[in-house]
Amino acid sequence: MSAQTTGRPSGAPARGGQPGPGGPGHGHGPMGRMGMPAAKAMDFRGSLRRVLGLIRPERAVLGLALLLTAASVALNVMGPKILGGATDVIFTGVVGTMLADTFPAGTTQDQAVDALRAAGQSQLADLLSGMQDVVLGQGIDFDALLRILLLVLGLYVGASVFGYLQGLLTTGLIQRTMYRLRQQVEHKLGRLPLRYFDKESRGDILSRVTNDIDNLGQTMQQALSQLITAILTLVGVLGMMFWISWQLALIALVTIPLSGLVTMQIAKRSQPQFIAQWKSTGTLNGHIEEMYTGHALVKVFGRQEASARTFAAENADLYEASFRAQFISGLIMPSMTFISNLNYVAIAVIGGLKVASGSMSLGDVQAFIQYSRQFTQPITQVASMMNLLQSGVASAERVFELLDAQEQSPEPEDAAELATVQGRVVFEDVAFRYVEDTPLIDGLSLVAEPGQTVAIVGPTGAGKTTLVNLLMRFYEVDAGRITLDGVDTATMNREHLRSKIGMVLQDTWLFGGTIADNIAYGRIGATREEVEAAATTTFVDRFVRTLPDGYETVIDDEGSNVSAGEKQLLTIARAFLADPAILILDEATSSVDTRTEVLVQHAMAALRQGRTSFVIAHRLSTIRDADVILVMEDGAIVEQGSHARLIEADGAYARLYRSQFAQAAAPVD
Repeated sequence: MSAQTTGRPSGAPARGGQPGPGGPGHGHGPMGRMGMPAAKAMDFRGSLRRVLGLIRPERAVLGLALLLTAASVALNVMGPKILGGATDVIFTGVVGTMLADTFPAGTTQDQAVDALRAAGQSQLADLLSGMQDVVLGQGIDFDALLRILLLVLGLYVGASVFGYLQGLLTTGLIQRTMYRLRQQVEHKLGRLPLRYFDKESRGDILSRVTNDIDNLGQTMQQALSQLITAILTLVGVLGMMFWISWQLALIALVTIPLSGLVTMQIAKRSQPQFIAQWKSTGTLNGHIEEMYTGHALVKVFGRQEASARTFAAENADLYEASFRAQFISGLIMPSMTFISNLNYVAIAVIGGLKVASGSMSLGDVQAFIQYSRQFTQPITQVASMMNLLQSGVASAERVFELLDAQEQSPEPEDAAELATVQGRVVFEDVAFRYVEDTPLIDGLSLVAEPGQTVAIVGPTGAGKTTLVNLLMRFYEVDAGRITLDGVDTATMNREHLRSKIGMVLQDTWLFGGTIADNIAYGRIGATREEVEAAATTTFVDRFVRTLPDGYETVIDDEGSNVSAGEKQLLTIARAFLADPAILILDEATSSVDTRTEVLVQHAMAALRQGRTSFVIAHRLSTIRDADVILVMEDGAIVEQGSHARLIEADGAYARLYRSQFAQAAAPVD
């Protein structure tokens, strides 16, 4: 069996000028953060509507929570008016006691008013005439006072109970909504193409998935529990104020347009700052994540100071953006407080004149002053929560940008499936590019027969890893097609296709768990015996037996408690356990020492029996026994053949081979 290849040079630049196998900006250096969202005007209303749409499945619970909120607000609003009656009872008793020394026993309230007018004390007469049920000499009616206070206490207790139930329902509602949103984001991440992750920094994606969703949840929690309460309180208090005195109510209403104007002007200036704040947060998170995961390299190359300078610059940007956002939006509260105090002074003065003239009772003035405070308080709350709303909607927009990102092409409706895979892989005139106007692979064709081991070699940037990424459908071809046993892979379900292929990457990945769990990740339902058999075949068992806990040794998230070579062996064992029909080994032995490499090569040779294998290698010593070696340059296959044949041809492969095995002292061309 032989591999047949044709291809024409694409003219694509080498890796120095071409995005790597991960695509543009692959990796996590400075280029990795160039995918940050650009600062733009936030669609506040549109994003807010989408946020409210998230709550649609909770309509029934939301309706009940609103009813409880309305009941709580109604009871709270009734309190000051009834409590004003207690003030009237006390004031009436005090005045009645004071007048008892001036008038003879049995004098009625009307008689006392007439007598005071006759004596020229018109102001006192007006005050007395405005009071109700004054009995000279009776004093304070403590029974009536107690009844009023008990009624007010009952109202406030009831309001608290309703408020507690409303808070309970609202918390559950918001948490379930955030749960669904996190699920949507998780599912979305699974549908995004690899190209998206190449363009966006890892830290910024993590910031959107964690920080922004958390901030949105906190905003929704406070908006539903406080903002709605504030609005209902505003409506209820306004009604009570008009009931008590429409003149004073109109005076209080003057503050609304003034408050709204001030709030709008401040919000207009703070809104862009919140966008900049969260954008800077994502950038800083990206840098921190990069420096933490690569801290060893940072130290090795002495880049601590450069990293610290970058951190300082990005931290300063975040400080500036956060300071401006918080300072500008923070002006809302003191501005509203100042307007509220002006309103309070006006109501107190005019209300006092009305009491003196007898047109209002003291209790009503007291209630109205309380209402005026309650009236300005929800306005102040709504205004100050604009700060929170802007921040939350800015976070929501970043999450929606992720949810709206272009997904990978949908799976075919009638997807083809292969019951058994022979392993014949054909590339037919395939073309692909990471960047629209920069070709990488153009017109590439090859045939890998079942059971063949096809090695792919070439300089960095030649397109070796891109080739297997196209086979795995991590990227879609721009032209041509790839077939597996005669079936176009584009007509197959991605999950079904990838279930037939095992892959070992140069960059090892282990998750937090035991060694046995990490190996068993290769196949669902694998038994312990199968796990240990795979480990024995790949020589993992040799070092696992030396560990105190053996296969139950827990590996941390970074895999720092095992060596680089041991991590590579574990990933190879995982692929062995999967028992795929096709193997892809991308520099799979790059982190293994020479002695272990020999052992792994023997194990791989046994594993490759009857399987089509693609081996990407820079160390040419590892692929000398391959059936066919493909030499790639600039996205094209320039040579093919066995190791001996290519050495004899004295072409590109021979030059690569000699460059690796030349004496160390020889000058490098």
